[in-house]
Amino acid sequence: MDAFFASVEQASKPSLRGKAVVVGGLGPRGVVATASYEARVFGVHSAMPMAQARRLAPNAAYLAPRFAFYRSISDQVMGLLRDLSPLVEPLSLDEAFVDLEAGGAARDEASARLAGARLRADIRTVTGLTGSVGLAASKMLAKIASEQAKPDGLVVIEPGTERTLLGPMPVRTLPGVGPATGDHLRRAGIHTVDELAEAGEDELVRLLGRAHGHALYAMALARDERPVVAERETKSVSVEDTYDVDIHDRVRVGAEVRRLADRCVRRLRGAGLSGRTIVLKVRRYDFSTLTRSETLRGPTDDPAVVREAAARLLESVDTTGGVRLLGVGVSGLADYTQEDLFAQAAGVREEDPGEEPEDASAEERQAPAERRWPAGHDVRHAAHGHGWVQGSGLGRVTVRFETPGSEPGRVRTFRIDDPDLEPAQPLPLTARGPGKGERAEAGGVGSARP
Repeated sequence: MDAFFASVEQASKPSLRGKAVVVGGLGPRGVVATASYEARVFGVHSAMPMAQARRLAPNAAYLAPRFAFYRSISDQVMGLLRDLSPLVEPLSLDEAFVDLEAGGAARDEASARLAGARLRADIRTVTGLTGSVGLAASKMLAKIASEQAKPDGLVVIEPGTERTLLGPMPVRTLPGVGPATGDHLRRAGIHTVDELAEAGEDELVRLLGRAHGHALYAMALARDERPVVAERETKSVSVEDTYDVDIHDRVRVGAEVRRLADRCVRRLRGAGLSGRTIVLKVRRYDFSTLTRSETLRGPTDDPAVVREAAARLLESVDTTGGVRLLGVGVSGLADYTQEDLFAQAAGVREEDPGEEPEDASAEERQAPAERRWPAGHDVRHAAHGHGWVQGSGLGRVTVRFETPGSEPGRVRTFRIDDPDLEPAQPLPLTARGPGKGERAEAGGVGSARP
């Protein structure tokens, strides 16, 4: 999707349309999740430290993510993609590959373009947002085409034109070429995809190793035989939190690990899975990251078992200097549980690990009372109706009252404990709820980036 999180916020909030919006962690160590195109003009981009983004775009709107809402909109878009084909491979909330040939009629460029155009129209109708579509004969090229199409466009790479198109592009265009690999190739005098192909397979294997060298050479020749895979096997389930202030208190660290274990089990149970290996991740004050794991006799989804295992792992980690990040994960997954493991948890199996919101951030949980209202989140006032939090502090919360279909609204300030003000659920972006788009016929592989 086009700047997905930020576009959702702009669609929800009329006063932010056409303005710079940055979504991400708002604490001192937060990072940018998504920046609107208006914010990107100032150099703000995803994965950038939030402090740097604020220096580049001090007047932008900085909002905490609403992941549950983003997921609900993503589900609508994925439903439209599944109307096109049974083979849909989601890459994230806002991107997926679609095998259009498996959908019924892979005929020609004209039918492919028609499918892409209808998909974009359906996305706009159902969600009110824009999506960009890339169409090509392989996944790699479809993704490149979708990037070229952004924002709000459609690009088709016709068979036979791939090498000519790729040749002058920088090597970073290819999947798997990140900053480190790009710098390594640049030092070897390789800057473009053409130069990558000219270097030859043997040279790339020498520079990058066998697996990476072979794969990169094939991509430079526009070869990509990877199929669209509808279901990806889940290898692990994990959760982690980064803390605004290093945690030094060992008791507090232990409490955080127990809470993370409960969150991890909720995700595990939500996916209908269990697991044998418990993993603890600790990033210390000096950025050193330690992982510890313990493999049980059989798979479990019991929160007490996971908590106890994570606590045992924590005992082997020195946290005296302070902890920046903690994480708990479960791997070795299965779709059943081993009942005799319950003895490890004093013979009692817990049915529910608790009710902490899945998307609650570390900042929200440890924040003092005046920060209970995350910027950008929805509220409702008994007298003024639906609105969203512009900011809070010093015992006050500022709210702008508007809805997706209204004009930009008025701003009012209340005490944080005002009894007439309460959190609210997001309102739909359009009058039309989740629905199915018209079926389109096309050929090849599409990468849809709403």
